[in-house]
Amino acid sequence: MANTLLTIQMITREALRVLVNNLTFTTKVNRQYDDRFGVEGAKIGTTLNVRKPPRYVGRVGQALSLENAVETQVPVVLNTQRGVDIQFSSADLALNIDDFSARFIKPAIASVANAIDWDGLQLYKQVYQSTNITNPGTTPAGLTEYLGAGVKLDESAAPIDGERYMIVNPDAQAALVGALYTYFNPTAAISSQYTKGVMGQAAGFTFAMDQNVGRYTCGTRDNTTPITATALTSLPSATLSVTGADATVTFKEGDVFTIADCYSVNPQSRQATSSLQQFVVTADATADGAGAVTLPISPSIIASGPFQTVSGYTTGKALVHVGTASTGYAQNLAFHKDAFTLACADLPLPGGVDMAARVSDKQTGLSLRLVRAYNITNDQFPCRLDILYGWACLRPELACRVWSK
Repeated sequence: MANTLLTIQMITREALRVLVNNLTFTTKVNRQYDDRFGVEGAKIGTTLNVRKPPRYVGRVGQALSLENAVETQVPVVLNTQRGVDIQFSSADLALNIDDFSARFIKPAIASVANAIDWDGLQLYKQVYQSTNITNPGTTPAGLTEYLGAGVKLDESAAPIDGERYMIVNPDAQAALVGALYTYFNPTAAISSQYTKGVMGQAAGFTFAMDQNVGRYTCGTRDNTTPITATALTSLPSATLSVTGADATVTFKEGDVFTIADCYSVNPQSRQATSSLQQFVVTADATADGAGAVTLPISPSIIASGPFQTVSGYTTGKALVHVGTASTGYAQNLAFHKDAFTLACADLPLPGGVDMAARVSDKQTGLSLRLVRAYNITNDQFPCRLDILYGWACLRPELACRVWSK
């Protein structure tokens, strides 16, 4: 029986299916499809403010003690439009969908999928919790550092609900599969390690490899010159003034440091943990000629109240940075699903073209548009495939960076 000519709707649906199958990090995060984005006419810059749940201190005793319900918001901005442009002939439309997908769709979608994953994995720069900080230039060959990442998530009250993931680069995967194959269960997963070289569940995480794991190069600051934190004019504070740095050294967005005697707290009980609070620099900064600089940081330094982040703060304490100055490190990511989100919108279907189709999937939160024209001279169908999306780090406390070479 002759093949039925492929329609643009069939091609678009196949493209969406292939895209989902090629995503690694993206399939592990919160991808709730929001109806406010799912309308025709979406454009770059569309913003959705996602509410974060309020916290309360609570009371002791019978006396009423009302607290304000403070809801914070994180903007998710649809600021990235990616796509790929392909061309095929009218004869190609007589192929079956599997052959057409192998020849045209899969090679095209691979670049889009990798770009989406890469964009998402760059969110590590907003994550302050880190492990393997004493020797970040080595790749963990055992579970110790990954268990440490689990501790960080536990101390931050991350849910223990089977939605914790660990995304590692190829080097870390090779080290883990070779050293810990007996720890990944069940038996079928162990078999998969032998046959496919992939991982399963261990240390409270579902492991997966992604070649797009970010690589971070530290600023020129170092730990050989004592850098001390100065007094805070008010709390909470999203900036920290420090002195004692070498003149004109740089602090890069993504730099992680601790402050002596400044410990993290459990976000629910607000009791101090045994771990120093880690902070991340949220924008590049350069010390002046006297070695002074004001660093924008996350989390904010909050010493009391429902959103308390530290056990206390004392002026004149030393900063200790993770990593060697001007050195690059892989940023493997441990996280709970709700740490990050990807939002996607329906792009408009234009008129005046040969054909246009759009496929949206509420389960995956993805929406693809395919627009087709026709070149009568060459009997070719030039097509453009587009996706509009935005990434956001909703709750950085639910993630942890595992540094490695």
